[in-house]
Amino acid sequence: MNILVIQGPNLNNLGKRDQSIYGSIDLETIHRNLTRVATQHGVELTCFQSNHEGELIDYIQDNTTADSAIIINPGAFTHYAYALRDALADTEAPILEVHLSNIHSREPWRHHSVITDVCVGQISGLGPYSYIAALMYLLDEHRSKE
Repeated sequence: MNILVIQGPNLNNLGKRDQSIYGSIDLETIHRNLTRVATQHGVELTCFQSNHEGELIDYIQDNTTADSAIIINPGAFTHYAYALRDALADTEAPILEVHLSNIHSREPWRHHSVITDVCVGQISGLGPYSYIAALMYLLDEHRSKE
């Protein structure tokens, strides 16, 4: 099983962004922690971040295989990136949408996700643990199918 961790716009600025919303941990640390957990469970993990929707789409199309799963934090693309949503829908991979903050308790425009309907589920508001929770869910689901 190969898990792709895909990060959208501005997530490269974690640790510098509004820490009252996003916390003080940076993206590199999130990826390092995820990789450590994945390695402990014998799973390959690949991380990718871009501020450009087209690059995210290209990455999904070029790197998703029959044995892939996706953890994605689309950032602001969550709310309007239909092309990204369609690229995700075209894969057969199980997808989990994650957010550091609880998007449903923030500004009204953040409450709607155009991505969620092509995902197995959405995890939000748990800070960096959102990613670990997504990883553990995908591992459990993969093992239950073996």
